[in-house]
Amino acid sequence: MAKALLLSSNYAESDQMTRDPRYDILFEPIKIGPVTAKNRFYQAPHATGMGYTWPNHARAYREMKAEGGWGVVNTEECMIHPSSDHMSSPHMRLWTDDDIPAMAAMADAVHAHEALFGVELAHAGRMAANRLTRETPLAPSLLPYAGYGPYVAKPMDLSDIRAFRGWHKAAARRAVEAGADIVYVYAAHDLSLPMQFLLPRYNQRSDEYGGSLQNRIRLLRELLEDTLDMAAGKAAVAIRFAVDEMAGDDGLRHDGEAREIVALLADLPDLWDVNLSDWSNDSGMSRFFDEGYQEPFTKFVKEITNKPVVGVGRYTTPDRMVSLIRKGHLDLIGTARPSIADPFLPKKIEEGRIEDIRECIGCNMCTTNVLLGAPIRCTQNPTIGAEWSRRWHPEIVPPRKSDRPVLVVGGGPAGLEAALTLARRGHDVMLSDAEPELGGRVLREARLPGLSAWKRVADYRTYQLSQMSNVQVFPGQRLTADEILGLGVADIAIAEGATWRRDGVGRVNLRPVKGWDNPHVFSADDILRGQTLSGRVVVFDDEHYYMGSVIAEKLARDGCDVTIATPAAEVGSWSKFTLEWLHVQTRLAELGICILSFRNIASVTPGAITLRTSFSGATELLEDTSVVMVTSSVPNTALRDGLMAEKARFADIGISSLSFIGDCVVPGPIAQAVHEGHRWAREFGGTEDEPLRFEPIGGVVL
Repeated sequence: MAKALLLSSNYAESDQMTRDPRYDILFEPIKIGPVTAKNRFYQAPHATGMGYTWPNHARAYREMKAEGGWGVVNTEECMIHPSSDHMSSPHMRLWTDDDIPAMAAMADAVHAHEALFGVELAHAGRMAANRLTRETPLAPSLLPYAGYGPYVAKPMDLSDIRAFRGWHKAAARRAVEAGADIVYVYAAHDLSLPMQFLLPRYNQRSDEYGGSLQNRIRLLRELLEDTLDMAAGKAAVAIRFAVDEMAGDDGLRHDGEAREIVALLADLPDLWDVNLSDWSNDSGMSRFFDEGYQEPFTKFVKEITNKPVVGVGRYTTPDRMVSLIRKGHLDLIGTARPSIADPFLPKKIEEGRIEDIRECIGCNMCTTNVLLGAPIRCTQNPTIGAEWSRRWHPEIVPPRKSDRPVLVVGGGPAGLEAALTLARRGHDVMLSDAEPELGGRVLREARLPGLSAWKRVADYRTYQLSQMSNVQVFPGQRLTADEILGLGVADIAIAEGATWRRDGVGRVNLRPVKGWDNPHVFSADDILRGQTLSGRVVVFDDEHYYMGSVIAEKLARDGCDVTIATPAAEVGSWSKFTLEWLHVQTRLAELGICILSFRNIASVTPGAITLRTSFSGATELLEDTSVVMVTSSVPNTALRDGLMAEKARFADIGISSLSFIGDCVVPGPIAQAVHEGHRWAREFGGTEDEPLRFEPIGGVVL
C-alpha cells in the first residue's frame, strides 16, 4: 500500500474519537474451532474477478480488507482441480503445489493486520465450463452442462467420487500449508458439486450416494471429515450452505430438507456460513431486496448447532448487527458487498465514525466486472480493484500540489466525488450546482421504484463535504460561462452531466427515428423530472440495462397501460451481469407489462408508433399511445462550448486549467461518473501516486 500520502481529514482525526459502547459486542473475540477471530466482522467469501489471473490485484484487495479491521478475510471460490475451471471468470485455485505461493502471499498480507485468512475450496461440477483445461464437466448423474454450450456432464462413478475426495483433501492440505486459518467445504448454490449431490433434481442415483437424504448427504459429510483430518487442528473447517433456493416446493427449503441437513451435520464443522441460493438471491439487488432479507431463512441454524454461525444480508448499520447477535441469529456478521463499498467499515465503527461509513447501495455493479472476467468495481468506492494497479487507498489521498482553490461546477456523482477528493487532498473547494439539492442524476433516479438506496451516493458525499472547513457549497446557482470566467478562479472543473435522448438514437438506431419530434414522444429525463403520462405507453428500450424496466414499472404503478418494445431478444439483457434480470422479468409480469422483443421503431406518427420486427421486417401499428425513448444519453456541453469559445482569454484572466469530467465527457453508469471524478481529482496537479501497473506474464507475485 502507498505510504507517503496524506490522510483524508476525517480519517486523520479518527484517533481522537472513541467507540460507542453499544457496539462493544461487535469487537469481542470469537473462537472458531482451533482459531480465534479478533472481532465479529466477517468478510464473507465473494468473487473479485481477479483470482489466479491477477494474483497481485487479489492480494492487495484482501489486504485492504484486513487493514480496514475485518476479523476474518476470505477468498472467493478456490477451484480444487482442473475439472472445475471457471475461465473466463477467474477465481483462485489450488490445483497443484505451484499454486501455493500466490495463496501464501495473500495469507501473509492478511495476517499482517491480525486478521484470520479463509480459503473457500470449491468444485462447480456441472457448472464448470472448463474452457481452459478442456476437462469433462462432472455431475452426480447424466446431465447437460449447466451453462451455454452443447456439452454434457459425466455422471460420476464411485472411482470419480474417490478421486474428487482426493482432490479436495489435497487442496485442503495446500490451503493449510499456504497459511489458511479457515478452510471451507462449499455447498452453497447449485453451482457447487456437493450441493448438486444434495438436490434430488440433479442427483438421480440409486447407489449409496443417491436416493434418501442420508445417502445424498454422504459426500458432503465425507468432505467435512476429510477436511477436518487435513486441517489437523491447525485451521478451522467451515461449511457454506445455502438453506433456501427461494423456489418453493421446486427447490431446497429452509423449513424442509435444509433443516434436516443442518441437524444431521450440526456440530461437525467448526463454523456454519449460511445463505440463500442462487447468486441472484444471495446478492439480491436493493431494488428487490431490503437489508437483512436473508434473516427469516437463516435464523433457524443457530437453534440447531452449537457451533458459531455467520450470515449475510447487505448489513451496513452497526445497530442492526448488534441486534442480530443479541437476538441469537448470528455469531459473526458476514458481508461481501458492504465490505466492497467500504473496506474500513469495522474501523469506522470502532473509532466512533459511523457517519463516515460509505454504505453499499445494493446496485451490484460489483458483480458486472466479475461476470465479465475483470477486476471488481463499485459505485460507492471508486478505489476498489485498483489497490495494486494504481495503489489507490479508499481512505488515503495524495497531498495537494498547489495552494490554489478549485471551482467544481456540477453537483452530480462526478462533481461530488471530485470536490470531496480535492478537499481531502487539502484544496480549498467551491462547489456549485444549478439545483437546490446536490446529487444530480442520483437524486432523480433514486425517486424511481426500488432505487431509493441509490441516494446514498449523494448522501455520503454531501455529508462529508458539509463537515469540511475548506469547502464552500453553492446550491441553486446556475452559473453561465461568463460568470465562471469572472470569478477569478484559476482552476475549474466542469461536471454538467448528460441528457437522455428523445430522438431514439441508441445501439440499433444510429440516426434519429423518423417522427421523433412528435409531441407524444418523451425522453427518460422527462419521466425522471416528473412528467406524468396516462393511457397507453410504449417504452422503447435500446439501453438494455435498468432504466427501461424501471420507467416501465413506474408508469405501470401510475396506472398506465405499458408495453416495452426492444430490438433485443429480451428486456434489460445487461442486467444479467447485475444479477437482477430474473427479478426484473418477474416484476414486469406481476405488473402486467407487455414485452415485445425483436422490435425496432420504424416511425412515429401523430398519436401512434409503427414497430418493425427484426428478421421478417413485418410492421405493426400501435395507436393512441405515448412513447418514452430509453436509448442513450448525450453530454451536456453548454458550459464547455461557452468557456472554450473564450480560451484565448484564459491567460489574461488567470485561468490555469479547465477540465471536464464525468457524464459531460462520456455518459455512462453512475459508477463510471464517480470513478472519473475521483481519478481526475486524485491526479489533479500531479500526484505522488505511482503509474498504472500491469500484472507480469505468468502472474508472478511481487
